[in-house]
Amino acid sequence: MSRPPGPGPGRDDLPGDFELTDDTPVYVISVAAQLSGMHPQTLRAYDRLGLVSPGRAAGRGRRYSLRDILILREVQRLSQEEGVNLSGIKRILELETEWQRSRLMLAEMHAEISQLRAELESTRAVAARLAALLRSRTEGGALVPVRSTTGSGPAGPRPADRDAAGETAAQP
Repeated sequence: MSRPPGPGPGRDDLPGDFELTDDTPVYVISVAAQLSGMHPQTLRAYDRLGLVSPGRAAGRGRRYSLRDILILREVQRLSQEEGVNLSGIKRILELETEWQRSRLMLAEMHAEISQLRAELESTRAVAARLAALLRSRTEGGALVPVRSTTGSGPAGPRPADRDAAGETAAQP
């Protein structure tokens, strides 16, 4: 099981003081082998196969995290108790990793949908208040006064309908 590229837990850089997580690479290979119940050479082989990819110290020595040790224990269980070969174990670990990513993505999408629904309801409420305000300010529900083509109406006679003296001309 490989780690994501770039900085962060499990990479060459170690976190600051007292920032230990399950992914912090802290165990040297001999301690990781003892905690997982395996021989150090087995851990090296699993690293080469890509089953577990420990972090590296400045001197390029392997450093295993608690999560790496749990994966090693699962590899051992699948191999010994379930009889799964190493390529099958690698595939199982890849599928489990993908499943976890999918679950996280799904949870993020659900959260985003909830946020968008709340924003939509808020926008609808504002739109309803604006529509009610516009209806209360206009007469007859018209948003814009409509001018009559005969020269009379809400806006009164048009300037073209007035004569030179400013009087309203008679309409035909």
